[in-house]
Amino acid sequence: MRKKVVITLIAAMTVTGMLAGCSQTEEPTENVSGETSEPTEDETTEENTQEEAGSSSVETDSADSTSGSPAVYMTTDISSDGLIAVYEALQASPEGNIAVKLSTGEPGSNYLRTDLIGDLVQSFDDPTIVECNTAYGGSRANTAMHYQVAEDHGYTEIADVDIMDEDGSMTLPVTGGTNLEENYVGSHFENYDYYVVLSHFKGHSMAGYGGAIKNISIGIASAEGKAHIHSGGTGGSMWSGDQDAFLESMAEAGKSVVDYLDGNILYINVMNQLSVDCDCDTNPAEPDMHDIGILASYDPVALDQACIDLVYNAEDGDSLVERIESRNGLHTLEHAEDIGLGSRTYELVNIDG
Repeated sequence: MRKKVVITLIAAMTVTGMLAGCSQTEEPTENVSGETSEPTEDETTEENTQEEAGSSSVETDSADSTSGSPAVYMTTDISSDGLIAVYEALQASPEGNIAVKLSTGEPGSNYLRTDLIGDLVQSFDDPTIVECNTAYGGSRANTAMHYQVAEDHGYTEIADVDIMDEDGSMTLPVTGGTNLEENYVGSHFENYDYYVVLSHFKGHSMAGYGGAIKNISIGIASAEGKAHIHSGGTGGSMWSGDQDAFLESMAEAGKSVVDYLDGNILYINVMNQLSVDCDCDTNPAEPDMHDIGILASYDPVALDQACIDLVYNAEDGDSLVERIESRNGLHTLEHAEDIGLGSRTYELVNIDG
């Protein structure tokens, strides 16, 4: 049985309204005696049947966050124009060598298509799409094969592509972790001054879900580093280690990346093709829930939490919620907040007007 969500009533009602078409929700009314009326039975039921995502959020139409919590910008327009609009809401000014980190995806998967992301990628000055090899086999475990997949998926037509661990790994220190002391990333990681982390939000067979945190941890880790994270830092089996240690290690590896970049990073999650399976799967389950939108933030924890909340509040999100909870996927967010990677409390800013 799903747990109850610990979010404010206004956040739960607003998210539900957005999913129904960004309709407005009414504020509690004040009667003639000056007392605020109690929520209706329907409103109380709506709040009590939300899922336990452990977050707190408010929603605003303002372009700026006013709550003191990190802003997460959202559009329901899943198009090239929508992607550019949500990026522009961040008012970012990337400089130097710009890396666009995405998952190139296995053939047959729901990887991000170039007709969606191409205009944004090419809006940067001489960008490079970056990735690292996999540690599980497949079509992207070998550098030459991985470059071929990137070409087949159209990425080489919109930017240069760099498989960052083709020359091995470099080491980043992990501070505040309970599992990792070091994180091994592709050796080319240091060649870039700014990272635009472009993630396809979806389910994952081991992590429960994949979003910004997974993209900066497992995604930027070299093949060696991926195995290290999956083992929970023990160096043991990737597939039979402690589940919570793996989830915590993703958060810790992500923090090492963020610490190194010292603010020169932003995050965008695309919530389409919401399969329970990830883009490392050549035959993912067909999505059984509707597409939701595109979200962006400077805080990877807030961004992933906002996406989680939208899934938990969706009427057709049961399959993805079950996948997340069956893998204890929310623990990644819990640990990420505990070690200072980001905040699970956020302000959701709807840019659609």
